[in-house]
Amino acid sequence: MERLQKVMAASGLVSRRKAEELIKNGKVKVNGVIISKLGTKVNGNDTIEVEGTILKKDNVKEYYLLNKPRKVISSASDDKNRPTVVDYIDTDARLYPVGRLDYDTTGLIILTNDGELANILAHPKNKIPKTYIAKIEGLLNKDDIDRLKSGIMIEGRKVFVQDFKIRDKDFAKKTSLVEVTIIEGRNHIVKKMFASLHHPVIRLSRIKIAFLSSDNLKSGQYRKLSIKEVKKLYSLK
Repeated sequence: MERLQKVMAASGLVSRRKAEELIKNGKVKVNGVIISKLGTKVNGNDTIEVEGTILKKDNVKEYYLLNKPRKVISSASDDKNRPTVVDYIDTDARLYPVGRLDYDTTGLIILTNDGELANILAHPKNKIPKTYIAKIEGLLNKDDIDRLKSGIMIEGRKVFVQDFKIRDKDFAKKTSLVEVTIIEGRNHIVKKMFASLHHPVIRLSRIKIAFLSSDNLKSGQYRKLSIKEVKKLYSLK
């Protein structure tokens, strides 16, 4: 027996948070009966219906790592018909991205139909490190670096940098290329960090998620994650 919202999320149909919302709103049936109580448990023989869609019991989990190009939406769909990360993956599975990258930000993003793993990677308590390369305006000084390393207050909460280094400085154009690793997942957090130091981000790319790196993945390319990699991601819980 497992909790209904966990089974729904694991099916790949919806996220855990969305599953809970649907249950509360009476949009889920188990064996034809509307369920509105969170924590209701089901077994493998139960028929679960979500807004008219029957959950498949034999849903095969799929895991992909995509190097997202610029001007692509980190979503399963877009009401403005802009390209999404899901459009790049050749599969019939109903995938969704884990977390998000801004429209103009490039780099690594995981796509899967495994709601349980998506929840592990997205939950702040698991402190999943993510590494970015940022081209910023200006040349960082010692005070800027000290502030980064000691934590920067963004919207009432400190952002702590796990690792930081300056890759390059262009003295003629007065720009810097920096590498920064954080465990934060808030929207636009890297841009906000450097904006608070008065060094706006010109370009941003995520080059690493935990132990997964962008090696050999060109912009727009993707690969399947191996079973070993998936197990290692689960171990981050």
